[in-house]
Amino acid sequence: MRPIKALRADGIPIGELSRLTGVHIETIRYYEKIGMLSAPPRTQSGRRVYGPKETRMLAFIRRGRELGFTLDQIRALLNLGGRGKASCAEVREISKHHIEDVGAKINDLTKLERLLRKTVAQCSGGKIPDCPVLDILDAQGIRTSRT
Repeated sequence: MRPIKALRADGIPIGELSRLTGVHIETIRYYEKIGMLSAPPRTQSGRRVYGPKETRMLAFIRRGRELGFTLDQIRALLNLGGRGKASCAEVREISKHHIEDVGAKINDLTKLERLLRKTVAQCSGGKIPDCPVLDILDAQGIRTSRT
C-alpha cells in the first residue's frame, strides 16, 4: 500500500487524489455515487476539490477493500463514526463476520487447489478430446470442438 502524500491547503483535484491514493478516478466517482465517499466541494468552474478528510476516507475504503471487506461492511464501519466514536463491540462483530467469510473462501480455494492439482496430474498433454482439465471446467458436458 502506497503512503498518501501531503495535500495542498487549497484542495486537490480528482486526478491528483487518484495518483496520491492509488484509486482510479472512475472508482472515486463510483464511491461518491453510492454514498461511500461524500461529494466534495467544487470550484466555481465546477471541478471537484478534495481535502484531507476525503483523502483519509478514500484511503480507509481502499485499505478495507484490500483486506477483502465488502462495500457494505466498510459502509457499516464508516457509519460507526470512526476511531474514538465507534463501539469496539460493533467493529468486532463486523470483523468476526469477515473472518468467517475469509475462512470459507480459504476452504473453497483449498478444495479448488486440490481438484486442480488432481486434474492436472491426470492430464496427458495429448489432444483436446481427452483433456481432464477441460472436462472439469465443462460442468455441463457441452464442450465445443476445437480445430
